[in-house]
Amino acid sequence: MDYKKILIVEDDPEIAELLEINLSDVGYRVEKARDGIEGLNKALTNEYDLIILDLMLPKLDGYDVCKRIREEKRTTPILMLTSKSEEFDKVLGLELGADDYITKPFSIRELIARVKALIRRVDAVKQEASNESQESEIKIGELVINLEKRKVTLGGEVVELTAKEFDLLALFASHPGRAYSRQELLDIVWGYQFDGYDHTVNSHINRLRSKIEKDPANPTYIKTVWGVGYRFVEPEEIGE
Repeated sequence: MDYKKILIVEDDPEIAELLEINLSDVGYRVEKARDGIEGLNKALTNEYDLIILDLMLPKLDGYDVCKRIREEKRTTPILMLTSKSEEFDKVLGLELGADDYITKPFSIRELIARVKALIRRVDAVKQEASNESQESEIKIGELVINLEKRKVTLGGEVVELTAKEFDLLALFASHPGRAYSRQELLDIVWGYQFDGYDHTVNSHINRLRSKIEKDPANPTYIKTVWGVGYRFVEPEEIGE
């Protein structure tokens, strides 16, 4: 049986044990880390299906752990734990790569539901990519997207993308010509809990264009659909 593996990065031993017991009871394999440094080291040296990450940690806080994981091109979904008394910046969490968050005290049933939803979404994306693309690469113009290796080249040169930038580009390129609203992109790439943060999509699109477009003001690949959102160019539009 393929057991899903979860890393819990939490300095409160009672909360960590509570999470471990309940997640193990529903079939997950669990590892724990008690501070940010230990959590980061484990996240970068092992493969996990999900990371549950406390915001306030000794040695290195959750924001920095999340940021460093994403800088290393790890795309493992991250569920952030915060206390109601703590100021959690949802936009900052988005920018750094968190996929969801839940506030303490929380319902174990809700947390497990969030965990299952995040893992299910990742599995669905992988399955969709497998079903829709017999090839692991999408080529259009000078742009080459390797879905399996999560690697992008433009004119033979490697383009460095963040995890969310790659997810956006892969979604667009897998559905050329389809127009997505900003809310649809939030739902698919970030998840339902980020409803209303349209400006986050705009900032990611702008950064993505700056990396793959020769003239970001007159884009070749990611087109604006006025009044709707964005779409990816179809091959015939650039002469393929």
